[in-house]
Amino acid sequence: MMTTSDRDANRVLIFDTTLRDGEQSPGCSMTLPEKLRVGRALAELGVDIIEAGFPVASKGDWESVNTIAREVQGPVIAGLARCNAEDIDLCWKAVKDAAKPRIHVFLATSAIHRQYKLNMAKEEIIKTAVAGVRHARALCADVEFSTEDASRTELEFLAEVVEAVIAAGATTINVPDTVGYAVPEEYGEIFRYLKKNVRGIDPVVLSVHCHNDLGMAVANSLAGVMGGARQIECTINGIGERAGNAALEEIVMAMRVRDQFYGLHTNIVSQKLYPASRLLSSITGMPIPRNKAIIGENAFAHESGIHQHGVLKHASTYEIMRPQDVGLNRNSLVLGKHSGRAAFRDRVTTLGFELTDGELNRVFEDFKALADTKKELFDGDIEALVLRLAHGTHLAAAHWELGTMWTSATSGAQASAVVRLKHSDGRELEQGATGDGPIDATFKAIEVATGVAPKLTKFEVRSVSEGEDAQGEAMVTVELNERTYRGSSLSTNIIESSARAFLDTINQITASQSSERGQGRRLTQTTATV
Repeated sequence: MMTTSDRDANRVLIFDTTLRDGEQSPGCSMTLPEKLRVGRALAELGVDIIEAGFPVASKGDWESVNTIAREVQGPVIAGLARCNAEDIDLCWKAVKDAAKPRIHVFLATSAIHRQYKLNMAKEEIIKTAVAGVRHARALCADVEFSTEDASRTELEFLAEVVEAVIAAGATTINVPDTVGYAVPEEYGEIFRYLKKNVRGIDPVVLSVHCHNDLGMAVANSLAGVMGGARQIECTINGIGERAGNAALEEIVMAMRVRDQFYGLHTNIVSQKLYPASRLLSSITGMPIPRNKAIIGENAFAHESGIHQHGVLKHASTYEIMRPQDVGLNRNSLVLGKHSGRAAFRDRVTTLGFELTDGELNRVFEDFKALADTKKELFDGDIEALVLRLAHGTHLAAAHWELGTMWTSATSGAQASAVVRLKHSDGRELEQGATGDGPIDATFKAIEVATGVAPKLTKFEVRSVSEGEDAQGEAMVTVELNERTYRGSSLSTNIIESSARAFLDTINQITASQSSERGQGRRLTQTTATV
């Protein structure tokens, strides 16, 4: 637990909610191994608090929070709970094994939520909030309370609630702009009002949590810290419900580049921003827009002749930060197929990735194989190979692997494909099919061979490096029985990478079905908006 009285008053704590609020973004659900990898990346990035999930949402969510609490070292590990004993008890069981646990409880306070969602009077809101905080505080010394929809709550009532929960033992007060309604001047004034009118507020950490519905999440977050907040709740790449949350990378670099204006700092290792961003993008299948601030491919690109001339004369003419400051490297790789493991490890480390010996060996073998097929290797190729680890293997009792494949396509006629698949039980199957193109034919052949036919909802292919022989990353999203599955794969042959990505989703479906048969159906999902 940290209060404003025992730390640097100009330091802003970074509370990352990628694994909780971020995962609630449609299409961004993650498996436990994926969440664990993201959690470790966040710890390496230097975030102060990781909100690992909403334990009551499902058995899987509880297991994820508990695993991260036990295995991710460094940050505070928080779990979210509504203001009731069942939620809070379950949350505590999930986070209690962390070296630094936190229970994060919330309750809506705005008039519209009181009337239409909760059907509770002001007095009931205060009573429920106080009871929730007291119950949480009896279990955990570090308790955060969120006044959901604070930006649409009457200031006088908001101050009354905040004062009551501080007296009940809350150590962090979060004042969310839950629906992205606020504007910077207005939002910053909320914090100034609370600091002026709430008794006992000085030792407490005030927090911001802003959504991007009007495109002002980052601006509102920064206005909040200028108003006195010293914790910012945000997500990698700004993922989250609806239009998303405030983007961690934008907040951190805004305070760093404009440090003389804000006079604030964080403990984030900025060189880890780009690797963390790419890792999350790879896991969720949500590509990073080329013009995304800080970590987009165009963030440091200059096409205008005037701009190019200025940058060549002095980078600061059109660049307010260096690509290296955020971990973005785009240099040709000097390594080749004769390079050794030590040189390869050095390059991986330079790119901002930390791998175990086992992981390095796996990526190094993939690198050697790729070096035999590509004329020139780039840093993007290495990033892609490292990030492929993030997907896991999705191994289950039934597991298919792609052996060989053959496709044929002629304009004006249907394409055909033949795939040979190997099963983990030793079987080998060969299946042919026709389709609108070679990829469609390949997918249909895989469906017939495996007996699994999900609905394809999204298919993307992008180049991960440069040149005619660049690796193509295929990302496939499918649905079956109201559940979504994502797969991805890399190859210099985009039809092959597409086939492997689709087969990845088939294996996930098979693993899920086996798990449900053995353990029963997954609990009904409960979501929370703060």
